[in-house]
Amino acid sequence: MPAIVLIGAQWGDEGKGKATDLLGGRVHWVVRYQGGNNAGHTVVLPNGDHFALHLIPSGILTPEVTNVIGNGVVVDPAVLLDELSGLEDRSVDTSRLLISADAHLLMPYHVAIDKVTERFLGNRKIGTTGRGIGPCYQDKIARVGVRAQDVLDESILRRKVEAALEVKNQILTKIYNRRALDADQIVDGVLEQAEGFKHRIADTGLMLGNALDRDEVVLLEGSQGTMLDVDHGTYPFVTSSNPTAGGASVGSGVGPTRITVVLGILKAYTTRVGSGPFPTELFDEQGAYLAKQGGEVGVTTGRARRCGWFDAVIARYATRVNGITDYFLTKLDVLSGLETVPICVGYEIDGKRIDDMPMTQTDIHHAMPVYEEMPGWWEDISEARTFEDLPKTARDYVLRLEELSGAHISCIGVGPGRDQTIVRRDILA
Repeated sequence: MPAIVLIGAQWGDEGKGKATDLLGGRVHWVVRYQGGNNAGHTVVLPNGDHFALHLIPSGILTPEVTNVIGNGVVVDPAVLLDELSGLEDRSVDTSRLLISADAHLLMPYHVAIDKVTERFLGNRKIGTTGRGIGPCYQDKIARVGVRAQDVLDESILRRKVEAALEVKNQILTKIYNRRALDADQIVDGVLEQAEGFKHRIADTGLMLGNALDRDEVVLLEGSQGTMLDVDHGTYPFVTSSNPTAGGASVGSGVGPTRITVVLGILKAYTTRVGSGPFPTELFDEQGAYLAKQGGEVGVTTGRARRCGWFDAVIARYATRVNGITDYFLTKLDVLSGLETVPICVGYEIDGKRIDDMPMTQTDIHHAMPVYEEMPGWWEDISEARTFEDLPKTARDYVLRLEELSGAHISCIGVGPGRDQTIVRRDILA
């Protein structure tokens, strides 16, 4: 049985939680492989209940699925405990959640540095969530990070925190004129929090390998999206990890040859949160329409999402970078009621037409979208359950996106509910 990667193919917020939830009943493991509580998934159950998940994989809402916070994730202990408590208060069984021993813990000094740095940058800020994700990843790469397994040995934890604060306090006090942080207070706080999750710490890479040997299906769930990847996104306006499919192997401990399906999630239009280039962004009433109809507010941050038309250049790029085999197209219903629906098929940069992602940061900032227009549809498509149920113009739109993107659109979302999905091809067949 396969390991499946589920990846956002735009700038995140494409509806990955819906896709994970759809597959949840047919997979045995769901693994979050990167990012932190700077991202989120929304899942809507058949009874209408909404769940906003931030660190915990979407499979937590499906009984019998084992959920893993992988080694590539950075975990804020306080956020984790709050999320667990919130789920348990709503009678969700969280006993099948595991945390990789190698996942890094987000510490109070990461949050402090993230916030003061963004304020210091002013107009040059990256647009982070201020949750300390970037500084935590910096410490990981600098080999001075604190891992989940460190809470099992107080002496190691204390040495790491004290060593980190020797530098962090210098930065906070001498550069940003902030108060120094106390090592004992941080260590005591983390150890107290650890009482609520240390029983979940495990060698998850080994467990996932054994699960695949038993022919169990493993779903590797990314957060954010392709264009926020630190290597392949619109740098420097990116996240601090690798949401792309290659990051799934690194962030989970599952070998790349065991991945057989890469499912990309695409919105029927495009959104992005935070700063950075966005060639198809709309600043008029049509952008406001997409934002209102699509409920475009960040799950984790509450920030309004910038909205624009579908960008086929980005979709083709995502197909290539991730090796996408299938697409799940979400929020097609949001486009109902439009007379025409534009699609960006290429860019014009300094008078020259290009059809692929620009190589330089300068060019992507200067890119102007080249549109073709498709006829719209007026029908309410939220009750459609087969492709043939859709109006012809909606079907034509989907087929054109499929042609431009370079991968089969196997599933189509026509509403937020778990059952509001059209399946054109079973990716697990």
